[in-house]
Amino acid sequence: MVVYIDDIIIYSETWEDHEQYIDRVLSKCTPINLKISLKKCNFGQQELLALGHKVSGLSLAIHQNEVAEVLQKPVPKSIKEMQSFLGFASYYRNHINNSAHITSSLYKLCSKDVVLEITKKRRDAYERIKHELTDEPVLILPDFELSFKLYIDAACSQGLGGALHQRQIVDGESREGVICYISRQLKDSEARYGATQTECLCLV
Repeated sequence: MVVYIDDIIIYSETWEDHEQYIDRVLSKCTPINLKISLKKCNFGQQELLALGHKVSGLSLAIHQNEVAEVLQKPVPKSIKEMQSFLGFASYYRNHINNSAHITSSLYKLCSKDVVLEITKKRRDAYERIKHELTDEPVLILPDFELSFKLYIDAACSQGLGGALHQRQIVDGESREGVICYISRQLKDSEARYGATQTECLCLV
């Protein structure tokens, strides 16, 4: 079971287990007079929408209806609008390969006493993020009985990047999929590291 504020997601491998888990949750709610709106409940679903994502037993995808309005907006015309867009993109950063590298030039606009100047590089970065989010990036859920592959990229000065992969059997075929992308900006002191140090930092 996963709880996020007032959202409760109950998951299981079998319908029998699912019924038991639902019964347990409801039995905990009754003594404390916690009411649940049936209109907002869905039972026995193989796929659901939660917190801006489309979740199934096999994958995690961005819910396109949730991001459509933001992605239709033009390039931000103020620092506040840019900060809002970057916060939005950061929420879905696990779906974006090398997110820190792509957005590095945009984050520089959020510093103090910086004039909002949209250069071609920054406009391209903005459009790249929008493209990545609308390209239906689907992440697979990890199987902890199988081995993992970790790919890292610390070659660029703009940030660290990595991707966690796993090969799974899907519909009878062996496929390698992405579990998540990870990235962050380099700190000022880290930007002076050599290649070997930076690669080790990326692993950590």
